[in-house]
Amino acid sequence: MKIVEKYNNTSLILRIICGLIIGIVLGITFDGLNFIPLLGTIFVGALKAIAPVLVFVLVISALAQGNDKLDRRFGLVIFLYVLSTLLASFVAVVGSFLFPQTLILTETAKADVIPEGIGQVLSNLLLNMVSNPVDSLVKGQYIGILFWAIVFGLAAKKLASDNTKKVFSDISEIVSMAVKWIINLAPFGIMGLVYSNVSENGLSIFTDYGKLILLLVVCMLSVSLIVDPLLIALVLKTNPYPLVWRCLKESGVTAFFTRSSAANIPVNMELCDKLGMDREMYAVSIPLGATINMDGAAITIAIMSLAAANTVGINVSFGSALILAFIATLGACGASGVAGGSLLLIPMACSLFGVHADVAMQVVAVGFIIGVVQDSLETALNSSGDVMFAATAEYAQWKKDGKSLPKFLGGNTDTKI
Repeated sequence: MKIVEKYNNTSLILRIICGLIIGIVLGITFDGLNFIPLLGTIFVGALKAIAPVLVFVLVISALAQGNDKLDRRFGLVIFLYVLSTLLASFVAVVGSFLFPQTLILTETAKADVIPEGIGQVLSNLLLNMVSNPVDSLVKGQYIGILFWAIVFGLAAKKLASDNTKKVFSDISEIVSMAVKWIINLAPFGIMGLVYSNVSENGLSIFTDYGKLILLLVVCMLSVSLIVDPLLIALVLKTNPYPLVWRCLKESGVTAFFTRSSAANIPVNMELCDKLGMDREMYAVSIPLGATINMDGAAITIAIMSLAAANTVGINVSFGSALILAFIATLGACGASGVAGGSLLLIPMACSLFGVHADVAMQVVAVGFIIGVVQDSLETALNSSGDVMFAATAEYAQWKKDGKSLPKFLGGNTDTKI
């Protein structure tokens, strides 16, 4: 019990760093320790399993008991999510023109669902909204989960008794506690995930696709460390980097290794609670961000599509590339409704330049190869941004109401440690 108590009293970030280091050392030193990757699989599986239930009950509870202040903050959150994704697309286009890439194409990727145009992407998005709510919960389709949770939450606010609303509140607290227990075991999960990546992939992807990975990494870091902080600074009129570093440290790290925005929803909600945010606000904005705040996906779609065009000798004008930026933004926001995520939207974007579908699917195959870096960093950028912009909208409302910003942003208001 003393060991457990010592473990629980140690900073979660410090424990995660220890798990990361141990995973790297074991991955380099030992091969074939099958029980270690299992820890990572179980951790991600548990997060993915609990996240849909958490979102569903939190949104219903928040709306059932909420006031009418959500819209003022919510509109700003949506604006920041979409604007940052669009700016990320522009960064990717500019980066691709400054440092054009070509690819070594070998094999064609296989996929069951390949969207043929932006209309199909948006159609999938709308159809997922009205899918069976139980089916949405089972499959983790967050657009459907959000839609039905909002419907039930608004109905509960109008019709439910105070006792019923209290039941919703108790259920959300119970699920939140279960989430905290799972997150507390993150160091073991991170250790397993890191061990798998190090022992299976090694450094070969860096030699074969190093320049492409470098461009993706530089664009994503530019958005994370320059573009997004600039947006936050313009809204809050304060130094944004304390918030940026905290979100990257407490959300981006776990998202990098889980490679799943959905799995990171519980982590983000825990962080929002620490930041002193209103649950009514983040219960809706965080799962929404996991579906439409897709800076990393927009960067991937734009860079990989332009690389495909360069590979087959198509001369793309800068004007056409800017159109690609808008398509990448819309496609990225709809990626959650398409099997395979952002990579399977590459053929749709490639069609803008007349790249053949067979070539485009080979580009998708390259995306899967470099996914250990690309998808990890993409998810870290997307997921940490969910909290950054939700917190930005929350703190902007604080300032409007005459309340001071949190102490870590230079104000006087206490938040949880």
